[in-house]
Amino acid sequence: MSTKCKKSLISGPVTLFAVIISIIFSIFSIFSICSSPAISQVAMAPDFQAVDLDGKNVSLSGYRGEAVLLHITNIENPLCRECENALDAQTNQLSQLAEMDPGVNIITLNVRKNSYSLDGRELAEGWWNANITGPWIEDFDPYPLTGKYIDYSTLEGGFANPTLILIDKEGNVAGLYHVYQLGKGEIDGIQSAESLKSSLERIEAGEASGFEGIASSQGINYLGMFALGIVTSLSPCSIALLLAMFSYVMTARRKEVYLRKTVSASKEGFMIGIAFTLGMAAVFFIVGFFLSDIGVFIRQARFFDLAAGLLMIILGINIIKPIGEIIEPVRSRLSFGRGNSDAIVGETIAEKKGIMERLVSVSMNLFRYSAFIGAFTLGVFFALGWAPCAVSLVFPVLIWLISQDVTPLGGALMLFVFGVGHGVPVIPIATFSRAVGGQIGEKYIAAGKHVTKIFGLAVIVIGLIYAVRYLGFKMW
Repeated sequence: MSTKCKKSLISGPVTLFAVIISIIFSIFSIFSICSSPAISQVAMAPDFQAVDLDGKNVSLSGYRGEAVLLHITNIENPLCRECENALDAQTNQLSQLAEMDPGVNIITLNVRKNSYSLDGRELAEGWWNANITGPWIEDFDPYPLTGKYIDYSTLEGGFANPTLILIDKEGNVAGLYHVYQLGKGEIDGIQSAESLKSSLERIEAGEASGFEGIASSQGINYLGMFALGIVTSLSPCSIALLLAMFSYVMTARRKEVYLRKTVSASKEGFMIGIAFTLGMAAVFFIVGFFLSDIGVFIRQARFFDLAAGLLMIILGINIIKPIGEIIEPVRSRLSFGRGNSDAIVGETIAEKKGIMERLVSVSMNLFRYSAFIGAFTLGVFFALGWAPCAVSLVFPVLIWLISQDVTPLGGALMLFVFGVGHGVPVIPIATFSRAVGGQIGEKYIAAGKHVTKIFGLAVIVIGLIYAVRYLGFKMW
């Protein structure tokens, strides 16, 4: 049998397998995103310590043995005009509750984005004549207090303003009310002083077994993120760049290994592949941490679903067929100043190439001291510099992460696992000889042509789902 036939017999099943996996994963991704997070078990309310506006030390654990109503809101200037009626009504209901039962424990955590605004208590008393007697705590960026309750104060990717959390005598979350949400209107609606008083009395008496609507953290599917990392790594552009870079790096390393005759080239190549992958994953970890931290506030934007959906649709189209190629006929007709623009583009590409070469050179110098450190830094530099090749594939994942109700650490871990999956194809390329690594890379590229198109279709579908949410059609 000829070598060509052997290659076709090998690459055919590999390509088919990759296509099947990508189809299954794409369907899984759509259904997992469209499904609602579970609402279930009672959990211990996160403890916190802070100083309120009256200078008193307040801690949730200090109320152990008593029921507590935790009021999370965002009252500042400028105020969300759409939310004003709900904020006014709920704040006054809480004031009435305090008048009806002077011994009630109401703690307010006020999210403050504008540090120049007056505090929320002063604004509520001035605007709505509210009589606020309980502890009022202003929570500024990076929101160390309200960040602990992100799983409770967010609903379907957006901040519920205000949110009421009922906490029992043991410190467990016993009830949850999402009063209002920007862009969606009233969710659970204004909670009257009478109904809240009744609920707290049942909690105090130990008669409440839990309320409907207790939020739980959305299950984090690390296996799914790992698989998604592998799928998005199969960009032909990324694989070609990896092959060129590792061909240079491993050729230089194997010469040194051969001269030293200390460890096998394959073993060192495997370790280099692992270190490179961890370097990439470290960058994704940091990105995931910051995206999850700011995501809770970005999701409050009224047009977030529409903007995210349209951007995903554009990225999905670009994955299937680069938009530059689609508009090329139009660009060719508008050739004014093309010569200058081409020259500028050429200089930019040359400059980027020079920067990448210098970064690779820095990593190669580190290899002299430690192959692991050198490969790790190479992974970091590659993750920061290869964006033009994979932006359309990776950006949908980042947009999806912003829309999820996860803590900063949870988001960081999700993207870390994604980064590990994204670096998996590197390991066999680095482990085997240059010829074998090249053949593996060719199979990656062949499979990637099909996988990326299927992934692009999945991104378009998910983008459409986000966009129709803005129009009021809730599919999850």
